[in-house]
Amino acid sequence: MPSRLEALEMMVSREPNDPFPYYGLALEYRSAGRLQDCVEGFRKLRAKFPDYVPMYLMAAQVSHELGVTDDARRWCLDGIEAAKRKRDSHAMGELESLLASFSS
Repeated sequence: MPSRLEALEMMVSREPNDPFPYYGLALEYRSAGRLQDCVEGFRKLRAKFPDYVPMYLMAAQVSHELGVTDDARRWCLDGIEAAKRKRDSHAMGELESLLASFSS
């Protein structure tokens, strides 16, 4: 039986037009402590599905955990724009809040 990580990797390869497996895979990398792989997973997701709003907050948090605050800010700013396009005020508020916390 494949591990959860292996199952998600298979889903990404089998369902390349669905953003959710990409998102799940990136989160699974995060859970496994593979933060660089996590960010790379979010980059791949953004390249294919730039309007998939949930990724931006998670990618910003992981970038911040890695100490790459400039990247975290960029994820927030890009996410705020995506949230505006999708009219997702909740996500926009979360991203704005996280962005403001980087200035403190």
